[in-house]
Amino acid sequence: MREQLQNRPSADSTRDARAAHQRLSTYDGRVTRQVLEPDTGMAAWTNGASRDSMPPRALDWPPSPPSTIERLRVTMPTDRLNGWIVTLIIGAIACVIRFVNLGYPNKLVFDETYYAKDAYSLLKFGYERDWASNANSKIIAGDIDVMKDTASFVVHPQLGKWLIAGGEQLFGMNSFGWRFASLIFGTLLIMVTIRLVRRVSKSTLIGGLAGILLAFDGLEFVMSRTALLDIFMAFFLVAAVACLVADREWFRNHLARYLERREIPDLGGRFGPALILRPWRIAAGISFGLALGTKWNALFPLAAFALLSLAWDIGARRLAGARSRAKLAILRDGIPAFFSVVVLSLVVYAGTWASWLATSGGYDRQWGAQHPESATVKLLGKPLGSLLHDQYDIWNFHTGDFINQAQHTYRADPAGWLIMARPIGIDAVNNIKPGTDGCLGPDNCIRVISGVGTPALWWVAIFALVAAAILWIGGRDWRFGIPVVGVLSSWLPWFAFDSRPLFFFYAIAIIPFSVMAVALCAGWILGDARSGDRRMVAAIVIGAFVALVAANFAYIYPILTDELLPYPKWLSRMWFRSWI
Repeated sequence: MREQLQNRPSADSTRDARAAHQRLSTYDGRVTRQVLEPDTGMAAWTNGASRDSMPPRALDWPPSPPSTIERLRVTMPTDRLNGWIVTLIIGAIACVIRFVNLGYPNKLVFDETYYAKDAYSLLKFGYERDWASNANSKIIAGDIDVMKDTASFVVHPQLGKWLIAGGEQLFGMNSFGWRFASLIFGTLLIMVTIRLVRRVSKSTLIGGLAGILLAFDGLEFVMSRTALLDIFMAFFLVAAVACLVADREWFRNHLARYLERREIPDLGGRFGPALILRPWRIAAGISFGLALGTKWNALFPLAAFALLSLAWDIGARRLAGARSRAKLAILRDGIPAFFSVVVLSLVVYAGTWASWLATSGGYDRQWGAQHPESATVKLLGKPLGSLLHDQYDIWNFHTGDFINQAQHTYRADPAGWLIMARPIGIDAVNNIKPGTDGCLGPDNCIRVISGVGTPALWWVAIFALVAAAILWIGGRDWRFGIPVVGVLSSWLPWFAFDSRPLFFFYAIAIIPFSVMAVALCAGWILGDARSGDRRMVAAIVIGAFVALVAANFAYIYPILTDELLPYPKWLSRMWFRSWI
């Protein structure tokens, strides 16, 4: 009895152990809370383990906290093959759903009138040309050689149009051809979102959940079937963020190996290894450059995630034992990161104008030759000086009086984007009389393509984003910061430009991060594999929510696809007056 009392932990040691446990759980331990894969390292220590399966020393009290190396090391789920199978199956299903009647309607809808024709002129000449005023009807009739000899002033970079041109090259200058690339990249956007969420959550189930939800989103569906630029930009943006998350893991694992090789418990106040060339960070810079080469609004998420990535570096070095020297990462990691992400992205962006630079007929292409005295021409040369001036003209268009005084029926204030206050009308054929185009009567019929998100998903996502912000800031769970930063950096900057017409379909860059917030919150509610009845109840609720989203998507499907609807049935899907 006396020996047992002597071996019993003191109250002070018990409090110290619990305090240590709590401190460690607030960040690294909490990260594992929604992980559905077998726990290792920190997760196993935080969540406990069977006493029967532990060696005798594991029964000692207080339990030994994980080492710095264990806390740094990041492991992926062991079901790698299953992860890819889930990704490919969900991607294939989403692709098939979007493929059906891709070429309908057989006409240029909404801003396809710009991008499909720009893409074809890129194929023919390497730069955008003007088209005849009756070009749209001529193209539908099969007469596609109606371009003028003059260069067209374009207000967006070329990459997205080159991707559209790829479909036109494969399938011709027709509605299927100019929409094919959107189908492919819309599918890839779903797949890269699955991979990102799976990497962050360490769960194939949660990654698959994100993919299913995004596959059933109305806006993502419409943008995957329309030859606009934003679906390409959204894909490259999410891919860039996925690369930065992979870089976070690469960096932490490198620090762990650094400590292991030197057989030291931590950095002991030293800064640690200088890691200048980081492959995933370089990949992120390339991806951000491709996003910028599609549309400029990728610049804001680039800046936000570059800063977030640097904050991850500081946190990793502090965890590794750099202590006060961790702040030196602002410069010692920040400067290489600036070149790997920001500078590289600008170089890639310039490269997306390669065909414009390689030809002589593009708009503003001869500006350098006409203004040899310009400082930019003297510094950069005539081609790059001309390109810089062209970018200046594009900026003036987006911020000038012409666009600020313009009006549009489907103008949507960004304040209403998250609640879908004003969806975009892509196409409409009104007042189809009974006996015409399959309309059975007695009411007139209508065909529309509305760029509207799936309401059940978007509205729940608002609450998920609030919860994600709380769990990120209050719970110090780094994972939830990704969807919060993604949504805010893709949304808030538009308020600075709300004097000009803005449109709801710009929010295609928002929905992948909103879906991520929903999936991560669902995983947090599910808990780990030992949550018992709570997990079963949570699974039922989450399953019901997924079914609700799918049913909601099916209900709005006719207004996403130009399906013939009697006027009352169309009106029943216009839940608010502002949707009409």
